[in-house]
Amino acid sequence: MIHVVHHPAYVTEAPARSTYRWGKNGAIRDLLRAKGDAVAWTEPELIPPIWLEAVHDPDYVAEVLEARVPPDKTRRIGFPITEQVAHRARAVPGGTWAAALLALEHGFAANTAGGSHHALANTGAGYCVFNDLAVAAVRLVEQGIVGRVAIVDCDVHQGDGTAALTAGRPDIVTYSIHAEKNFPARKARSTLDVGLPDGVDDDGYLAELAATLTPFLDEHRPDFILYQAGVDPFVEDRLGRLSLTREGLIARENLIADLALARRLPVASTVGGGYGDDVMAIAERHVTAIQTLGERLSHRNPAEAEA
Repeated sequence: MIHVVHHPAYVTEAPARSTYRWGKNGAIRDLLRAKGDAVAWTEPELIPPIWLEAVHDPDYVAEVLEARVPPDKTRRIGFPITEQVAHRARAVPGGTWAAALLALEHGFAANTAGGSHHALANTGAGYCVFNDLAVAAVRLVEQGIVGRVAIVDCDVHQGDGTAALTAGRPDIVTYSIHAEKNFPARKARSTLDVGLPDGVDDDGYLAELAATLTPFLDEHRPDFILYQAGVDPFVEDRLGRLSLTREGLIARENLIADLALARRLPVASTVGGGYGDDVMAIAERHVTAIQTLGERLSHRNPAEAEA
C-alpha cells in the first residue's frame, strides 16, 4: 500500500492572470483514486504560521495569509494570492510535513502537491509561495525527529530557494540536478549542484545522477530524504530543456529508491514541476513517479531495508 497525502485545498479555482495549470493536482488525485485500495489517503492539517516563520520572513508570511501580497512579489510568484490561494499555501507544506511523518513509519509517502523550491525568505517565485521542503526539513531536525535531512531535488530547475533557506545548516543538506541554462538565471548554492547542458538524454542523466548522488549520500549520511520529484526533465515539457523519456523518468525513480533502500533511508516525495497543455499527461507522469517509488519503498520498515 502506498501512503498518499492530499488536501482538498490543493484543487482550487485558478486566480485571474495565472499561467499555472491549476488542474494538475486534481488530475493526480483522480488517477490515484482509480487505483483503489492500493493507495492509503491522509488529509493533512494546515501548517501553523509559526512554522512558516521559521524559514520565511514573518512580514511575507502575513502578506500571503492575509492575501495582500504586493504587485512586485505577485509578478515573481506568477499568479495573484487570493484568499483561496493563501489557504492552499498553508495546506501544501502541511501535506509535505504529513508525508514526512508517514514515510518515517512506512518507508515512503507522497504529497500530491509541493516541491515549491523557488520560494525565498521574503517572497515567492516561479509558481512557489511557501517552501514546503525547507519548512518540513527544519521541523524534522528542530523537533529532534531525525538528525540530518537530505533534500534531493531532481526538478529541471535548480532548487534555489531551498538552498538559500537552509544554507549553513549542518543538519540539512541539499542536492540539485538541473538544466544549467534554465530558470532561475541566478543560481543559489546548494550543498551540491549538478548543472546539466541542454538536451541531456536518459543515459547521460542517469549516469550523472548515479555518479554524484551516491557519494553525496555517503559523505553526508542523512537519516531521511525529502525528494522533489519534478517530471519537467521530460523531453516534451514546456519549461524543460532536457530530453528524458517516460522510461528515463521511471529509471530515475528506481535509482533514487535503490539508493535509499541501500542506506535504509525513508523517503517523502513532493510533486514538483511538470508543464504543458495536456494536464492529464503531466498528471500521469507524476502518478507514475509516485507509484514507482511507492512500489519499491513502501511495505518496508526502513530499518529492515537490507533484510
